[in-house]
Order: sequence, then structure tokens, then C-alpha cells
Amino acid sequence: MNADEIAAGRARWQARYDAARKRDADFTTLSGTTVQPVYGPPEGTAYPGFERIGWPGEFPYTRGLHPTGYRGRAWTIRQFAGFGNAQQTNERYKMILGAGGGGLSVAFDMPTLMGRDSDDPQALGEVGHCGVAVDTAADMETLFDGIDLAGVTTSMTISGPAVPVFCMYLVAAERQGVDLSRLDGTLQTDIFKEYIAQKEWLFDPEPHLRLIGDLMEYCAAEIPRYKPLSVSGYHIREAGSTAAQELAYTLADGFGYVELGLSRGLDVNVFAPGLSFFFDAHLDFFEEIAKFRAARRIWARWLRDVYGATSEKALWLRFHTQTAGVSLTAQQPVNNVVRTAVEALAAVLGGTNSLHTNALDETLALPTDESAEIALRTQQVLMEEIGVTNVADPLGGSWYVEALTDAIEAEAEAIFARIRQLGGEGPHQIGPMTSGILRGIEDGWFTGHIAESAFTYQQALEKGDKKIVGVNCHTGTTAKELEILRISHEVELEQRRVLAERKAARDDAAVTAAVQRMVEVSRTGGNMIPPMLDAVRAEATLGEICDALRAEWGTYREPARF
Repeated sequence: MNADEIAAGRARWQARYDAARKRDADFTTLSGTTVQPVYGPPEGTAYPGFERIGWPGEFPYTRGLHPTGYRGRAWTIRQFAGFGNAQQTNERYKMILGAGGGGLSVAFDMPTLMGRDSDDPQALGEVGHCGVAVDTAADMETLFDGIDLAGVTTSMTISGPAVPVFCMYLVAAERQGVDLSRLDGTLQTDIFKEYIAQKEWLFDPEPHLRLIGDLMEYCAAEIPRYKPLSVSGYHIREAGSTAAQELAYTLADGFGYVELGLSRGLDVNVFAPGLSFFFDAHLDFFEEIAKFRAARRIWARWLRDVYGATSEKALWLRFHTQTAGVSLTAQQPVNNVVRTAVEALAAVLGGTNSLHTNALDETLALPTDESAEIALRTQQVLMEEIGVTNVADPLGGSWYVEALTDAIEAEAEAIFARIRQLGGEGPHQIGPMTSGILRGIEDGWFTGHIAESAFTYQQALEKGDKKIVGVNCHTGTTAKELEILRISHEVELEQRRVLAERKAARDDAAVTAAVQRMVEVSRTGGNMIPPMLDAVRAEATLGEICDALRAEWGTYREPARF
């Protein structure tokens, strides 16, 4: 790019920056030095290839979605939390919000994640242990009691039974008197990554895609601010993938959902802004920053050039980040505070839109109030004390960071080509990327490559080529054993008792009729969200809704592989 083109770009950026709203904050250094909101090539110089870097708020968005960076709006502090029953988690949410958290992210227990009620035999011993137990809309009401759902963004990390759980959230909002069109937040819903990495599915892929498509249509029409699909690379990375694999598999999944929306006749400029992403921030500081920058650039280019999006918001890749749970160690767990802070800083320098920081004790148990507060304060120190919000993409133009960004992008593009090749050259029911993903799931292509990457890394650890402080080096310590959060068995007994009372008090005939109507709609081309909402309003439980659909659609069993 020549000097005149760079100067014109800077002028465009300056005009947009001047017109944008900025936070009322001090954007000088600790010593009082004034800094510019963005930096680029020196005036009058050429920079070959600068169009791939560009200016914040301009295509290809390598340097961020907004011309102001974090001067306009800082990232949302969204702490992931859930344990025990809805009342206990509600108290934690109020603590997080009272301490300065900007959004909520719901962690569900294993029975809920698998679409089973707390009184299901398969739920025995698991209720409330890895998240909060939610069986009915009444649980969701308790979960958000005293919290204005129209005034806080809410993320829910759940995929298999995401749609009925979301219906419970909508009913809880109705019972608060909230206008549903005002709701804002994200629902994970990403079923592809379950088959690829996390393994929490209910049905074969096609019925799940049916529900996701119905949800996309419903939210686009009725709840335009809510993002019904958060495409999750986090679990892919936690399963052992490399950074490039995480990026490529996640964006490929996102392209698959774009193809799903297009196959439904939806306007990409309308539904694409309702897609968001969820990435892992791991320990290799610069690699993670490059990954996030490459993700924005790839998404913008593909949405414009492959899927025909023309609106700016449809080209924006919005993403939430969580620091790497897999990087935490049970040995010398206080070291996890340092790891989390470094990972969080990488996410911020990469331009994340929201962030969760893990607690130091999460490798041992769910966080205590104290460790959750430390995790929250980690973000607040980054936001308030170190000047990281002063400049948009402060590492833009770094030879190392730009080379890494290009390298990760190139590797991701090679993976996209391979996935599309997996789908074959014949007709594609939804789209070529979707066909390739489904074939890759069926053949174990994704899981095989992730397993190979995980094995390679484990070998490096065992040989000592890669170091983990407190594990394979610097193992001496004076640290004492941590006090951890323990979930009493009484939580399960109480949850089962309350569930039995709710079932006894409801109109069983109304429940049966509503669930049957939902099943009837599943046999047609109709949208399943309205009848599912009616079933939830009638107090049908999560397990009853999911069991009815299992009876209709069957359950998915992963093929055995060696």
C-alpha cells in the first residue's frame, strides 16, 4: 500500500473516531504522557501489504471492530458461574454484579447439560456439582430473582438442550414482565463442537440443526438483540487442539451455521450479526493475540466474498474469551493466578469483546467466593490500572505479531479447504462446509487430528521440552492446601424434593397436551420454538421435553474408533 492510500485510510479512521462516543476516562500513561488512540506507519511512508492490517473499525477488521478500540467501550466482564441449586447461584450472581461484573454467564450441571432432570437415575450424584441444576422455568425464575433480565446481558453455556433451556429463560423473563425484544446475550447452541470435542449431544446432527435453524429464525424475528448461536472453539482447544486447529474448526463451524441460515431463506445481513464466537486464551501469549486478529480477518473476508454479506455488522466477528482451564494446575495452584492474568491480557490485546477469567482453584473444584473475587479483580486490574485500553491494537505492525497472524490464517485456510474436500463434489443439502463438517464428524477426522495434537504436546511435556512450573520444573513449594468449595449431597435431595412438589402441583393434562403438540410440530416444517415455549409455560420439565424428542428422533451414539 502506498503512502497516499495509507494517508487516506488514516483520514477515514480519524473521521469515524471523532464522530464516535468515547468513555469518560483518562487515556494517558501512568506518567501522564498523552498517547494516540491508534498507531500506524509513519506519515508519508509506504507499507506493502498494509491493507491486511488496516485501521480499527475498517475491513478486514484485523485491528478491531470499532475505530475507538476500548476507548469507546471496554470489554464486558462476564464471569462464568453456576453451582448447587438456583438460589445458591443467584447469590453468587448478585455478588459478581455487586463487585463490578458487567454480564452473567451460566454454568449448568451435567444432568442439565445432557437434558435430564435432577430425579433421573442417570443424574444420581451429579446434581449441582459442575454447575447449577435447572429442571423447570421456576428454577430459571429463581436463578435470576432480583436481577433485571432486560438490564444485564446473559450468556448460557449449553448446546444439546440449549433450545428448551432458552425457552425457560424466555418464560422467566416473561414472568418478570420483561419485553422479550429487549433481551440481550448469547446462547451457545453450537452442536458441531459437541461431536468434535465436548461430547454432550442428545440426537443425531440433523435434528439438532433443525432446532438451531428454528431458533435462528425465531430470534431474528422476535428477539433481534439476542445472539442465538455462540460458536465455541473453547472446548475444541481444551480437548487438545493447536491454536490454528481451534481457529479453523471453529470458523468452519460458523460457516456451517451461515449455510444453515441461508438454506432457510434467511438474509445473511440479518442473521449473521446474531452469530458470536467463544475462544480459548491459552498460554502462548503472542500466538493467542495473532489467533484473535486472524479470526476477525478470515470471518470478514469469507462472509463478504463467499456468503455475500454486504452490511458491516454481518462481517463483524464478535467473540467472548475464557482463559484456558486446561492450563491450570493442581500443583501449586496459586501459580494459576499468574497464568490467568497473562492469558486474559492476550485476549484483551487481541481485542476480545467479553472475557471470563478462571479462578485459581478450578482445577480442583468450583470456585469459592474468594477465588471468584480474585478472578474478577484480575480483569479489573487489567481494565483500570495498566493502560491497555488506551490504544487500539497496540501490537499492530509488530513484525512478529503480523507474521504469526499471517501464518495462523494460512494454516486455517488450508484446513478449510480440506474440510470442504471431505464433503465431496456432489450436491450439498445445506452447503459445502456443512457437508464437510458432517462427514468429518462421521469419519472421526476432527477427533483424530485433535488427539494427535494432544499426544504431541503430552510427549513434549514428558520429555521436558515444554515446561509447566510446579509440574515438571520448579516443583518445590511452601504452599498450603487450599480450602475448596464442596457441594453437599443435600443439594441433590432438596432439588429432587422441590421438583416433586412442582410436578404434583401442576396440571398434568396441560403438560401432556403441550408436549404432544410440540412433537406434532416436529413432524412438520413448522418452527418448534412457539410450541416448546407453551410446554415450558405449562411447567413441563427439561427432561420431559428432551425425552419426548429423544423418543421421536432417537439418540446419537458415536461410532467406536481406535
